[in-house]
Amino acid sequence: MADLFSGAAVGALMGEALKGAISIIKKGVAFKSTLDSNIETLESLAPLVEEMKMYNMRLDRPSKEIEKLESLMRNSQELVRKCSKLGRSKMWSFPYYQSKLRSKDGALQTHLSMNMTAQNTANLMKVMDDMRKVMEILLKEGFGRYPEYQFMGICGAPQEPECLGMVVPLSKLRIELLKDGVSVLVLTGLGGSGKSTLAKKICWVPQVKDKFGKNIFFVTVSKTPDLKTIVETLFEHCGFKVPKFQTDEDAVNRLEVLLRLLGQHPILLVLDDVWPGSEDLVEKFKIQIPDYKILVTSRVSFPRFGTSYQLDKLDDVHAESLFRHFAQLKDKSSYIPEKNLVDEIVKGCKGSPLALKVIAGSLCNKSFEVWRDMMEHLQKQSILESDTDLRFRLQQSLDILETKFSVNGKEFFMDLGLFPEDQRIPVAALIDMWAELYNLNEDGSNAMSIIHDLTTRNLINVIVTRKVAQDTDMYYNNHFVLVHDLLRELAIHLSKGEKTFEQRERVMIELKGDNRPEWWVGLNPLGIIGRSFSYILGMLHRQKQPKVAARILSISTDETFNSDWCDMQPDEAEVLVLNLLSSQYSLPEFTEKMHKLKVLIVTNYGFHRSELNMFERLGSLTNLKRIRLEKVSIPPLCILKNLRKLSIHMCNTRQAFERYSISDAMPNLVEMSIDYCKDLVKLPDGLCNITPLKKLSITNCHGLSALPQDLAKLENLEVLRLCSCSDLAYMPDSVKELNKLSCLDISDCLSLTKLPDDIGELKLQKLYLKGCSKLRELPDSVDKFENLEHEIHVICDEEMASLWKNSTIRNLKIEIPTVEVNLNWLPRVHS
Repeated sequence: MADLFSGAAVGALMGEALKGAISIIKKGVAFKSTLDSNIETLESLAPLVEEMKMYNMRLDRPSKEIEKLESLMRNSQELVRKCSKLGRSKMWSFPYYQSKLRSKDGALQTHLSMNMTAQNTANLMKVMDDMRKVMEILLKEGFGRYPEYQFMGICGAPQEPECLGMVVPLSKLRIELLKDGVSVLVLTGLGGSGKSTLAKKICWVPQVKDKFGKNIFFVTVSKTPDLKTIVETLFEHCGFKVPKFQTDEDAVNRLEVLLRLLGQHPILLVLDDVWPGSEDLVEKFKIQIPDYKILVTSRVSFPRFGTSYQLDKLDDVHAESLFRHFAQLKDKSSYIPEKNLVDEIVKGCKGSPLALKVIAGSLCNKSFEVWRDMMEHLQKQSILESDTDLRFRLQQSLDILETKFSVNGKEFFMDLGLFPEDQRIPVAALIDMWAELYNLNEDGSNAMSIIHDLTTRNLINVIVTRKVAQDTDMYYNNHFVLVHDLLRELAIHLSKGEKTFEQRERVMIELKGDNRPEWWVGLNPLGIIGRSFSYILGMLHRQKQPKVAARILSISTDETFNSDWCDMQPDEAEVLVLNLLSSQYSLPEFTEKMHKLKVLIVTNYGFHRSELNMFERLGSLTNLKRIRLEKVSIPPLCILKNLRKLSIHMCNTRQAFERYSISDAMPNLVEMSIDYCKDLVKLPDGLCNITPLKKLSITNCHGLSALPQDLAKLENLEVLRLCSCSDLAYMPDSVKELNKLSCLDISDCLSLTKLPDDIGELKLQKLYLKGCSKLRELPDSVDKFENLEHEIHVICDEEMASLWKNSTIRNLKIEIPTVEVNLNWLPRVHS
């Protein structure tokens, strides 16, 4: 026992005690630095955690790990607060709390270094997987296939319009459109007030162009909008492959993917001509993307979207300025009316830009009596509060249309109502109609004279999508007419007149969804009971089926139409215009009885080609002279012995000429035009046996690689147009035997390496060689053009002109046309 208290033992015990005391003192001293370190860690983590929570919410990710981190931080914060209150009197407790601080900090560091790292890795893998799925969708739909157009709205902004007298409204619209927080802006006003013009012009305002760049898209919606078609148009504008949407929901989902890709930069989407009741459609385009704006033009304000800008009538000063511009009152050669007469007519237009423009055009170069009559007509209508009031004013300008080619000018204008709203009307289709209805000449010059008159009166606009020929060639495949929707409504209104349905000269029928006219009795309901009922009903109502007296019948159907036709009796019809949107379409059964039919025009306005069926129903129509087919898959053609002109535009032709040789089916063709038919790799068998053929145009058919060797059989051929057949590698030498050929167009035949050796034997008046980049030399026979008694015009580019520079041909005229860069000519069709 004594040993326990020996000096050595006591020294050992004192030494251990001293070590413990020293350790406690050291921990107490380290307490302050540990506390400061914990405070610094928590303060640096706090904003990062808030940012993580924000992104977690945006990405809709699980919050479990962040909640665990926040719990650990709260526990640490509570301990730090407690430790911060400890004074020197409790310094002996510092080591205890210093250990707890280290423990909490260690748990936090472990969670951050292990659990959160693992979770971040998992999140990253999930994001990568999601991106992979998105990229699969994009690649499947062709995104990135055209890198030069990627994320660009090619053709998005329309051509910049003339916008007279609207400087103030344009400025106000710009301010409203560029305001922060405005996602949908509705530009509203009466019909003809200039809404569409202003919406087009705003796309060209420098501040708007600077902000949105090439992400400006302009889509015309119209009275019967189709969501899938609008979205398809947007895909096409971006240069991507256009998907085939199964449902509207599918279209909206793909649209969101597209817009989010484009959303790297500000986006402006203009939805033009939105009709009342289409609010839900606009709502589908609202997607939460920064700097994404929608501009809507409509005759109603759509209060649910909040922000709107009312386009008022023009004031007196701007109204008179606009009127004088279009009446060409500065032209000293025309009658200049007194100011009070001008003022009264301008006053009668009530500030409507459309009325001012149309009425001014109708009075241009007219006599005093015509001006006075117009003033008196306008004074009869004192207000302008509706589209009906405006139509009255516009109608006055039609009352003074002159008779041309023994036909009242109104007749030509009314024919414009046969085609769908807001769609381009092919001039070639009007030429076909008017040649047969009004005995105009077949080359189209008479029709173009009428179109020119309607244009100068501001009743229509004409656009040329691609200039490929000279005006004197009278080639109008790229000419189109545009009609304001109010003027189209006026054309329809005048066509109806006071006559009953059965008595009208023109009958226009619109079939939408399940809606049918009261007199309509369908032929093809499904089911035995349905067919039996239809038969009984048909027998009971047979006498009610209208016997239509019209010379012109136009039928427009939507995408849901299933070719359930009624038993109509259009026995007198000479022109049948079929406007369709559906993927499948059968010609009406009643066409078999249209024995006076001379012109058939079938146009698919949908985005993808429509399968056309029952073509054989035309086989018994001996008066049928002209057929124009656009954007359809053509079935095997039937025998049409008297057909004189066949026009095929953007069609699938693979089956068209399988059943019969074309010379057997259509032996009297005088003109044939095939344009933008990408599946055409050779000319139809037997084509060279059609000796009456005078004009043959095969254009933009990039798969066509060769011409038949017996081309010389076309002994009456006067025009051979092969422009933009990029795979056409050579032309047969037999071309030299086309003794009546006066025009040969091989422009933009990129693969053509040489001309026929004996091309100089031809009696050409025009030879188009523009864009033949592989053509390096001319055959010696071109010197024989010297023997021609007339001039020969070679239309080419500068490179090709250099091949002719040493020529001594006295009657040779080299013409180098101005290059027009215009993407509007690009085809808008997809298989």
